[in-house]
Formats: sequence, C-alpha cells, structure tokens
Amino acid sequence: MKRFLLLLLICSSLLTFGQNDKKLFVYGGQITKEFIKYTAELTGKENPKICFLPTATGDNQYYINYWYQLCSDLKLIPKVMEVWINSSTQKESFEEILLNMDAIIVGGGNTLNMLAIWKAQGIDLALKKAYEKGIVLAGGSAGSLCWFNAGTTDSRPKELTIVNGLSFLNYSHCPHYHSEKSRKPLYHENILKKKLSSGYACDDNSGILFINDLATESVSTDSKSFSYYVQEKNGKIIEEKLETKIIE
Repeated sequence: MKRFLLLLLICSSLLTFGQNDKKLFVYGGQITKEFIKYTAELTGKENPKICFLPTATGDNQYYINYWYQLCSDLKLIPKVMEVWINSSTQKESFEEILLNMDAIIVGGGNTLNMLAIWKAQGIDLALKKAYEKGIVLAGGSAGSLCWFNAGTTDSRPKELTIVNGLSFLNYSHCPHYHSEKSRKPLYHENILKKKLSSGYACDDNSGILFINDLATESVSTDSKSFSYYVQEKNGKIIEEKLETKIIE
C-alpha cells in the first residue's frame, strides 16, 4: 500500500511539474543579453527558437537590429514578429508564428498601444495558447507589465496611469521600481487605495521567474538590483525584497 501511494505521489508530481510547465520571466527594464540567455535556458532546448515582439515601439527598426545584435553570439535562433505588415508579405498567421517558438520575448515601449494592437489582431489569444502549451514567455517594461492584471504605465499623456494587462499572472506589477522616482510611491499609493492588487515590482536589472503562475526565482544582472513583493496589511505597505541570484 505504501509503495502504491509513493508511486501515485511521483506520478502526480510528474504531471504537475512536467514538460508543459507554464514559465513566465519578467524583468523591470529593457532587454539585455543576460536576460535573453536566461530565457533561452528556461526552454531546456540546446538551440531554441526565440521570437522578439517589438510591438510596443511600433516595430522600430533600431530595436529590431539591437535584438539581433544581442543574440549574435548566443546559442539560439532569433526571430522577430512584426505587426505592421500586409497580407502579401506574410503568409503565416500570428498564431502560427508564435506557436512554433520555444520562447517569446516582448520588448518595452507603449503598453497601452501594444495591448490594443494585440487584441485587434488576436495576438493576445495566441499568446495565451502559447503560455498554456509551455512556450516560455518573457519581457521587460511594457513587456513585463502586459502579463499582469494591472499596473502603472506612462503610455498616456501627462502622468502615470493604470493600465489593465492580460492577467496571465493575477498580481499587479511595477517595472522601473527605483530608476524612475514616481514609480514606487505611486505603486504603493494605488495598492493602499485598492486601485491595484498586491503584486511584484522589479528594478531595471532584476527579474522574476514564475512557474505555473507562482514566483519561484528572482535574478539580477548586478548586486544592486532587486525584485520585491508588495502588499497592504492593516493599512500599511509591506515591501518584501526577494532573495536574488546574479546571472551572467
């Protein structure tokens, strides 16, 4: 009987933490070689296909060139999915492109505009399918904020405002936590006022890995950058600095 229960527990663990684990890696700032390399390792593939989505910058060519430059000496196959296209130049659907990848990295820029385009083109639904399939999702700045239920954005004129995300992760989020002075106090204020749920904040050079929707590891590219869990308790903000691992 004990042996049967042990086998049942092992089988259950394999089903729960199998090949199709949902992996999502977010970081607070812009894309770096270290974050690309870390994302590639999460796929478990020797030479993974990784697609970059520069939607938030309007498929800016400089950003696309920078992506290829960063990937030039890494063990991966870099791709880019542009949305400013026409039917004569692209014969695959956005869903077909995304579901054929091992990982997808979303760049920074205007979160609000990016989400509007994704929803108009059905890219949000394709990304959800990719996530459920076990394709690694990642991104920083707009590319991190988009995965959460909500957070603050500079996508509108004049001031930081709240934007609703895709809710793949049911927490709020704050990128650029210490690099932009208004980010942290406004994030705290919105949580205290119940405008945002509890959530995770990242410095520009720090990120968090979520597996099956749970935060499992915090990584940074230097010793001065961290990620945090921020919540309200008894009318006060509680900020928990996550233990971090330096990556190269």
